[in-house]
Amino acid sequence: MVRPPRPLTALSRRFTSPLRSTRLTAHLGLWLAAAFGVCFATGLLSHAIQHPPGWFHWPARPVQLYRITQGLHVATGLACLPLLTAKIWSVYPRLFAWPPVRNLPHALERAAAALLSAAVFELVTGVLNIAYWYAAMPFGFLGAHYWTAWLLAGALLLHLAAKLPLVRRQPDPQVPPEPGRWTRRGVLALAGSAAGVVTVATAGQTVRPLHHLSVLAPRVPGIGPQGLPVNKTASSAGVARVDERYRLIVTGPDRRHALSLADLVALPQVTADLPISCVEGWSAGARWQGVRVADLLRLVGAAGLDRPVTVESLQPSGPYRTSVLEPAVARDQLTLLALRIGGEPLHLDHGYPCRLIAPNRPGVLQTKWVAALTVSAR
Repeated sequence: MVRPPRPLTALSRRFTSPLRSTRLTAHLGLWLAAAFGVCFATGLLSHAIQHPPGWFHWPARPVQLYRITQGLHVATGLACLPLLTAKIWSVYPRLFAWPPVRNLPHALERAAAALLSAAVFELVTGVLNIAYWYAAMPFGFLGAHYWTAWLLAGALLLHLAAKLPLVRRQPDPQVPPEPGRWTRRGVLALAGSAAGVVTVATAGQTVRPLHHLSVLAPRVPGIGPQGLPVNKTASSAGVARVDERYRLIVTGPDRRHALSLADLVALPQVTADLPISCVEGWSAGARWQGVRVADLLRLVGAAGLDRPVTVESLQPSGPYRTSVLEPAVARDQLTLLALRIGGEPLHLDHGYPCRLIAPNRPGVLQTKWVAALTVSAR
């Protein structure tokens, strides 16, 4: 039999904590699987909303639904960080087991475990995304994060299938507790408490009662122009100023209107209390005033048409320069072109002269600096 390399022997002698056990690892793994399962499902939902396949339709009501699902996505993703750290600690010596592969089933098991390293990539890129630190990612975040999530989900299912029978067969060896020393229950309590602390320290960006406790939240409601955070400022979007020549172009099947800001103010104004819910996990409620999109469509003879509406921004470029309103959302009485927030004209960074605000919709699709509404010809 080939002897293990000397570095592996040295490592195996250093990491000999009696607290490690198959059952402890299993408990941590199940907690991690539950948190990741919620994170994965809500992440797929968010991706489908932003890039909808032909069969997918996201409703306008209830208005708070996306706020809840995306808040859960970010909160459970962050809670995975301490759980994954504890899980890696519990299995660390096994990473250097010798021989590395004993037979074909063992090779498949090790391969699934190796693929679980995708969890580190997924969590690190998720944290960089909510912190808006894209300079640290020399690749497209969206595609990398999405496809790695599928890879991780498959690896996790294979890992659970391989390990659950083993956990059921092997009893957890009893370790007599020593006064003043850690126990396995203590390790579980520490991991669970750390996940709870991380959640409380960040959830205030969605759950307003935790606002003052969320010291780690990258975006905090109440901070920013007119009390709302801003992800993309006007200057970063390439919108320097909007002058009196501004016109909103509304195009229907057989006619179009060019409306000045004064024309928009002269139309019937509607007030709606709606959240702005960002894909980075933060959300904040606000009172918006503006013109119903349905009323603008009525001006061009498209009020009763079951057709999507393309919303175009003054922003010269970018993946979210345009967005599409499904017919049901365009007709919804809470879907507005907002002109004011909290009784004040929109700040330029919030989309002056007007922005889209629709119920149950990600913030990246709430187009700012709206220049045109175009009803689909089909």
